[in-house]
Amino acid sequence: MKLNIYLETKKSLIDNALETFFAERKSKKEGPFALLYEAMHYSLFPSGKRLRPILTCAAAEAVGGQTEDVLPIACAIEMIHTYSLIHDDLPAMDDDDYRRGKPTNHVKFGEATAILAGDALVTEAFGFLSQARKTLKIAPEIFLEIIEDISLACGASGMIGGQLLDIQFQERAKEAEDVNYPELEFLYIRKTGNLILVAITSGAKICGATPAQVKALARYGENLGLAFQVVDDILDVHDNYKGPDGRKLPSFPSILSMDETKQRSRELASRAIEALQGFDKKADPLREIAHYIVERKQ
Repeated sequence: MKLNIYLETKKSLIDNALETFFAERKSKKEGPFALLYEAMHYSLFPSGKRLRPILTCAAAEAVGGQTEDVLPIACAIEMIHTYSLIHDDLPAMDDDDYRRGKPTNHVKFGEATAILAGDALVTEAFGFLSQARKTLKIAPEIFLEIIEDISLACGASGMIGGQLLDIQFQERAKEAEDVNYPELEFLYIRKTGNLILVAITSGAKICGATPAQVKALARYGENLGLAFQVVDDILDVHDNYKGPDGRKLPSFPSILSMDETKQRSRELASRAIEALQGFDKKADPLREIAHYIVERKQ
């Protein structure tokens, strides 16, 4: 298969579904909440790679489902991811001025509006999920399980907790206190890996995956999520990435050598692919995405 065509096709479907979400709220966009909707839309578009929602679609296909079956879930995952980026970029967090080649949300709209745009995106995401129950033929208990999975992946012991650990580790770096490998891996699994993992398992569960299939896809997601962050660290080092005060941030290459870090990313990708042994060719997009993750240059 040609992965680039697959990724672009799925990205277009997800973009269209998100644009429809905003089109349906046209009256609100033109009313007193216009600025808020503009700020939400600003960070959602133009989009990044849409990797997380694409993984939702690919996992659905791996168990015999269709992209259309999981688009609401995929869009909700992307809205949650975008909310996290808006908040991560804030001066109190990473203090970034640019995201995806344009000024970050708080630079464009101010800190207060950026915070509210992030809040609105994550809240609307769960509304998006709830609306999906009207069209998806799925047992209520499975649907509630998916909502619980997503909330846990994003909550205090998941993505948000990971961001807090990130802040704490940066403070330790200021004091020249080393962060060790297990600590950094623990952080990355929560800050980055959990949302990637739940994007995959949610897509599978919606489409009737068996417990064995969900377990295998969870192993795939665990390894893929960590591989993604390891490669991000490699790319950040190549860009000579530093924190707001000019110090180098804790990363895998700062603990391991660069060669060891690259080898670690390849091992994680191999483990992810190995977890898919029980799946047929319908899981090929997931296999190709694992290769893509470790080979990407940006």
